[in-house]
Amino acid sequence: MENNLILNRLFTQNIFYDLVKNETNDIYGVIVQRYIDDPEDKLNGTLISEIYKFMSQSYRNEYFYQNTLLNKLLIGKHSINTSTALTQIPISRSKADFILINGRAVVYEIKTELDTFDRLDTQIRDYYKAFNYVCVVTSEGHYDQAVDLLKGTPVGIYVLSSHNTISKKMRKEPEMNNSSLDHTAIFKVLHKSEFESILTEHYGGLPNTSQAFYYGECLSMFSDIPIGIAYQKALGQLKKRNRIAIRELCRIPYELKSLVYFSKPATYDWNAIDCFLRKKYGG
Repeated sequence: MENNLILNRLFTQNIFYDLVKNETNDIYGVIVQRYIDDPEDKLNGTLISEIYKFMSQSYRNEYFYQNTLLNKLLIGKHSINTSTALTQIPISRSKADFILINGRAVVYEIKTELDTFDRLDTQIRDYYKAFNYVCVVTSEGHYDQAVDLLKGTPVGIYVLSSHNTISKKMRKEPEMNNSSLDHTAIFKVLHKSEFESILTEHYGGLPNTSQAFYYGECLSMFSDIPIGIAYQKALGQLKKRNRIAIRELCRIPYELKSLVYFSKPATYDWNAIDCFLRKKYGG
């Protein structure tokens, strides 16, 4: 497992876009030489596909889980036009791995076969402060432990099967839990333009105060909105994030869809990615 840690670095925005821009990268070179036989005559897109296939069999890391959720849920079950996915959203002392927003919002906490459940209780309590559906996504080997830990709670359980699909049998759907929703936690998830939009819509204006006190006044006004209304207005704003063209995302191979979706590429990036994937390794 330790020998495979380098794979975590390839599927990151910094490394990938450096690779696309410069058509070479030390991390990529080491990974290709380590995991691919006779790479010289293969396209970069083929090499990335073969690396991802190795991961699917031997090293299903957090990126692999996240990418599966995006492909199976956002793209496969819902629609990019009507749904939004978010990642690495700070909530209290935790960071949400994957959030899917359509008619409702579900926080998916990823626990791969490489992870432990040590912080799970804290993470779940944090997530319920800002969202009312939470689901743990884990492996078949962790399923029984997850069921035991989450018995009697509204937390859902999804399992990434050995066939790399979301299991229909080993599954518990998340249930709504509004009891812990907290104005401050919800407010802190929002960008400045988002909470300003909510306050302007609800009150007809923004606080008239100095810059030093502005954030606190906005939070105070937000906290006076009934929690259920404040939550729905927040979801409406969050759903507008990560707008991306379906036509462009369709050009991206399955293995890279999550990486590209969350990076929100500029117009010129799409062609650069396409050129890199179609080019021969080292060519």
